[in-house]
Amino acid sequence: MVLSAILVIGRIVHLQFFAKLPVSSEEISFRIEEIEAVRGSILASDGRSLASSVPYYQVRMDCKFPEDSTFNNNIDSLSFYLSKFFGDKSAGGYKSELVAARKKGNRYKAVGNRLVDYAELMEIKNFPLFRLKGNRGGFISEQKSKRNNPYGRLAYRTIGFTNSNGVSVGIEGSFDYYLKGIPGKQTVQRLLGGEWMPVNVDQAVLPQDGLDVKTTLDIDIQEAAENALRNQLSLSDVFEGATAIVMEVETGAIRAITNMKKMSNGMFDESFNYAIGQATEPGSTFKLATLVALIEDGYVTLDTPVDAGNGKWQYSTKLFTDVTKGGYGQIDVRKAFEKSSNVAFAKLAVEYYANNEKKYVDRLHNMKLGEKFGLDIMGEGRSVIHSPGDPSWSKLTLPMMAMGYASLLTPLHTLAFYNAIANRGKMMKPYFVERLEKHGVTEKEFKPQEMSGSICSESTIKAVHEALRGVVEHGTGKTINDPRYKISGKTGTAQIAFDGRYIDSQGYRKHQASFAGFFPSDNPKYTAVVILYTNKTRANFYGGSWAAPVFKQIADRIYANNPQWSAPVQGKGKVTLTKPHIMSGRAKETSKLMASLPSADKYGKASGEWISFSRDSLERVVAEEYHIDRDSVPGVLNMGLRDALYILENQGYRVKFTGRGRVIAQTPAPGVWAEKNSIINIQLSEEYETR
Repeated sequence: MVLSAILVIGRIVHLQFFAKLPVSSEEISFRIEEIEAVRGSILASDGRSLASSVPYYQVRMDCKFPEDSTFNNNIDSLSFYLSKFFGDKSAGGYKSELVAARKKGNRYKAVGNRLVDYAELMEIKNFPLFRLKGNRGGFISEQKSKRNNPYGRLAYRTIGFTNSNGVSVGIEGSFDYYLKGIPGKQTVQRLLGGEWMPVNVDQAVLPQDGLDVKTTLDIDIQEAAENALRNQLSLSDVFEGATAIVMEVETGAIRAITNMKKMSNGMFDESFNYAIGQATEPGSTFKLATLVALIEDGYVTLDTPVDAGNGKWQYSTKLFTDVTKGGYGQIDVRKAFEKSSNVAFAKLAVEYYANNEKKYVDRLHNMKLGEKFGLDIMGEGRSVIHSPGDPSWSKLTLPMMAMGYASLLTPLHTLAFYNAIANRGKMMKPYFVERLEKHGVTEKEFKPQEMSGSICSESTIKAVHEALRGVVEHGTGKTINDPRYKISGKTGTAQIAFDGRYIDSQGYRKHQASFAGFFPSDNPKYTAVVILYTNKTRANFYGGSWAAPVFKQIADRIYANNPQWSAPVQGKGKVTLTKPHIMSGRAKETSKLMASLPSADKYGKASGEWISFSRDSLERVVAEEYHIDRDSVPGVLNMGLRDALYILENQGYRVKFTGRGRVIAQTPAPGVWAEKNSIINIQLSEEYETR
């Protein structure tokens, strides 16, 4: 026994002071790990959320911490509840897994087959063993963020996303630096099984949340543009893509931008950015630039005669043709523009610029048609305006350019040019983001920018305004003329080159049907461009019959929602509110608002995370705690959309809504039981009833 004791003591001394034992970094290691900051939201121009980060949670368990008796007495019931909740394995499967993890000493065991939302997390915390106070049951939750788009695919390509390779596009990518915030830091330790567990939590550096990006997008106009485009695309199987953009004339703010590309399943989706990234030959919408050049250089007026002949004109090696059989004969420039005569515009270009082609091209550059905008989002395509001396320049380039070929423009460049015409010659830089915010406070603002100089004289602007209005009144766009408000614009039809040619051996062609214009004509507020792209077809697709109707649907929606453009409704009188109507919401933010109101001390205070407001018998505004039901559909009446979405979606429901303002109705009603993942319909209104 003495000898054994001496050997043990000797071995201890050797191990303690002399032995060099290999310690695997796989068994014990530490590292500094980033704590993800909450990513900022992307907002519409009215503050509604277009993309936001919703908190989700990974459920974990410290399988070693519970005492033996506590673990053994509760493991069966806990396994039953976990199996019922996650549904991925039996109660016996969960029990075997947790018992094995306890034997291995696993202190950070992942539980379940998915992340859970906040409401589900609260439910799991009440499971047997997990419900023990002081975390004696070993319950651990790890918060993660998931990007949520409340409006689905609406403007999805412009809002952007991050793909599986970590590459971000759209606003998500361009403003990633501001959105992602500043991550924190914490020390984590590697445990058996490869899990990493935070240690020294008190010493962690907390992250700083990202800024919110408020865009120029108007959800109502965006929705109108997308619906109009989808409706038109559904009328033919030949279309392979389309885009529509709406710009505010005075500022250059993009109020709507939609891109539709046909997918393999035949459906259209926001998967390719035609609007700013694809430059094509614009077709007859470009004739406006030729008309501006001719008038600005003093060569023609709208009344100048031009011979369009029988609709055919041979020049060099090309036969220029018009759509109308027999041609237009002797007409004036006004009618040539209204009818979109290729022959007339090709002849005019050759007659006045053949001996000085550079003068025509310089005029185009003066209109900034080929200028790079330097957009606030990535992916801007390059417009191409060829010049004499370029390798591609030939005798045919000038007349081809005059009618909309032999140059490349993105839809956004066409839109910006037409917007400059609407804006009395002042070209505004298109922009997508108005400001960066933090908790509603502006951190950085992006103001409208005028691109240098006017694109032409005031007299030329007046003449082309008259010509553009004539297209809708008497020309190729007359199908969208409306007696309620005036539209000005130009149709465009172009063949798209493919495989190095415009028509293949089988007679198939690709078309681009477009319409660009502004409204109301007398005092333009919005400019829009609509372009539809076909696949190979033998049929013809014209801008007046395919793109113009989409433009009209968008304009009608804007007109209907703008009371300034129609006669005011004569009401019967309304009680003027002398007390404020305050929406229910988070107590912290709402209390800050209340403190800024006059006589703030009269409105009362309430405890809790959420508060609501009512009036007492003396018409005083009274604050009270707003209780959120966890076992039935929670009530969100009188809340704003953002708070309503947060509560309902964190309870596991999907939300559909109509209107704007505060919630005035919801179905199913508050307090009614409904299955998780079912749809809750809410209605919003900006009207407030007087009481």
